[in-house]
Amino acid sequence: AARAAATAHVPLLALRRPGWTPAEGDTWHEAASLRDAARLLPRLGRRVFLTTGRMGLAAFADLDGLWFLVRSVDPPAAPHPARMETLLDRGPFTLDGEREVLRRHRIDVVVTKDSGGAATAPKLTAAREAGLPVVVVRRPAAPAGVPVVPGPEEALRAVREAYTRHRAAPGGAPAVRGGG
Repeated sequence: AARAAATAHVPLLALRRPGWTPAEGDTWHEAASLRDAARLLPRLGRRVFLTTGRMGLAAFADLDGLWFLVRSVDPPAAPHPARMETLLDRGPFTLDGEREVLRRHRIDVVVTKDSGGAATAPKLTAAREAGLPVVVVRRPAAPAGVPVVPGPEEALRAVREAYTRHRAAPGGAPAVRGGG
């Protein structure tokens, strides 16, 4: 997005919810990428609840000694782990539902991307309650020079402020073209 915006000379604003932070009792292992997460897994557990979506499953494809429950909105494509069950579902998820998933599938380690927000956070509470380790794949840093806001209200405010500055600049706002 940063390259496209720069090429098109279009302003870019990144909306990023604040990331999750561990609570008392959490056993988190941070990873910089899915590949780093895969390297951590063999020493953490054997039955993995993988909630990183269907993209990037190739990072876990060679972990033959592990079993994966992959939760995804859409069915995953190869390459993916050989020993895998897919749970097609879309959040928000409830704490009771997450507890049941961990229990029913005998999960002993959870892998998630740090998406922040509340819609998928109950898995973290369920893992904490069950005493399970969680591998948290951190988000990459925003591109240099790209302003970051934590929510839609802040994004709207930033867009309005940028528009106001643009209109006040010499030359004013560009003409709007189109039918109607």
